[in-house]
Amino acid sequence: MKLEKNHDPHLNAAWIDQFLDNRIPLKEITYETEQYFQAIKKDFATSKYSRQKKTVVQQIWSLFSERFTVEDEHHYKSIVSGNELYPSWKERLDQEYRKLESTITERVVVTDYGAMGDGLTDSTAAFYRAFGEGAVEVKVPAGVYLVKGLRIPSWTRLVGAGKGKTIIKLHPDAPRRTRLLINRNYIKGNRNISVEQLTLDWNVERLGNMEKTSTGNTYSSCITYSNLTYGWVKEVEALNPGLHCFDITSPFYNYAGDGLRGKGGSQFVWLDGVSGSGFGDDGVTTHHSDYIFVSNSHFSDPSGRAHKQGFSNSNGFEIDDGSRHIWLVNNSSARCFGGVEIKAHADSSAATGVHISGHLSVHDNRSFNFRHIGHHKKDDPQSRSAFNIRAQKLISIEPTETALYRSSSPRSLVVSGYRNVAINRFLFIGDPNYDYKQKPAVAIQYRATCVSLTNGVFENFTSANADISIAGGEQSANSVRVKNILSIASAKEVVVAGEESGLVHLEEIRKRSILFL
Repeated sequence: MKLEKNHDPHLNAAWIDQFLDNRIPLKEITYETEQYFQAIKKDFATSKYSRQKKTVVQQIWSLFSERFTVEDEHHYKSIVSGNELYPSWKERLDQEYRKLESTITERVVVTDYGAMGDGLTDSTAAFYRAFGEGAVEVKVPAGVYLVKGLRIPSWTRLVGAGKGKTIIKLHPDAPRRTRLLINRNYIKGNRNISVEQLTLDWNVERLGNMEKTSTGNTYSSCITYSNLTYGWVKEVEALNPGLHCFDITSPFYNYAGDGLRGKGGSQFVWLDGVSGSGFGDDGVTTHHSDYIFVSNSHFSDPSGRAHKQGFSNSNGFEIDDGSRHIWLVNNSSARCFGGVEIKAHADSSAATGVHISGHLSVHDNRSFNFRHIGHHKKDDPQSRSAFNIRAQKLISIEPTETALYRSSSPRSLVVSGYRNVAINRFLFIGDPNYDYKQKPAVAIQYRATCVSLTNGVFENFTSANADISIAGGEQSANSVRVKNILSIASAKEVVVAGEESGLVHLEEIRKRSILFL
């Protein structure tokens, strides 16, 4: 199977159910996942951040930081209606979209303000004339519009004629640091902005053979929502950004240390039907932001050029530093380093409270990768923020080596340093002709604690040493529950637990040597 760049992600939900041969109602699966999560969840006491020794750099970053808390003060949950799952706060977002529509006082066409869709004329000024001070819907007819970066005011709806029809493209003279679209006042904050039905082309070709395509921090992306409350991106394609296709973030990536997060994060943002390829770092990423919903979306084939060649951690979906309460529903990824990576850097708080329902990963190096860098090993400080992942209906097809990150062994799933992780209803398929070099398909490792793997099937990891490896030793995993796992023509061992791995519970582990077609 191969997912092309132009794959229609609205097919994902049906394809995932077909792969899982799923006849169980979504509401029942979601209830089941929550029960497994609650069964393994523990509340871990952590010392106050102020007691930790801070570096000079962390002290500077802390001036722009706030305390990071794990639990959701609003207690939002997943809602299931028929075959659809969404966060309960989506109703609030829908109300705000209706408010956006009712607040709009003008509906204009950007070509009436001098924009030219000829792919030659600089239309930046025309867009700004059309935007005014907001309270406007700006329609962009089919064509290619060159701009030098656009800042969108609050209460604005930017609407094209469809992906591949309306193309907003960076001007050849735009600096490398340019964000193609960003909300206008990302320091003080904006609200109620929607971008819909168009293609964004960051025009990386203008940089020629420049090795690194981004300048750092929140620059060089196609869409950056920074310090935005209530935002939407609907049916938008992003091509070849220097950094990210879509970045939902605070004004700065903040590295004040674990236990703190950047001020001014975005909140209540929904990306639906978005797609992208050729990205220098990630397809969609979140930083220091809350209540983000990404659905029916697809990312593939990153360039990795935001990093040193061969060391590119380019993911389709990356839920990164300081993010909280994120929903990923019926998405797909192909040929990335990670399909879905939930993580943080060592000097930042980890993403927490992530919900995944339906993801199709094809030929990614690590389909699902959950980790807090710098909080894995025996002598590392234990993460005070890497908690609470619920994931269901996961498909990993033939994880493989990648030139993006040459030293990384292919895996379907890796959990490192996270606590309270429940994975339910999954299918992980290896390539029987690929040499997995006696490495496992799934690794629960590096002090991962309170992890549940239930109702899963493994196929064709014939050269792996195990379908599931639970690490022992100094960085052992602890409190791992594995239940109702079927291994079909796959690794020699279904589950291998290392010495000194703590409290491993195995139940209903089955092995079949023949794959029936």
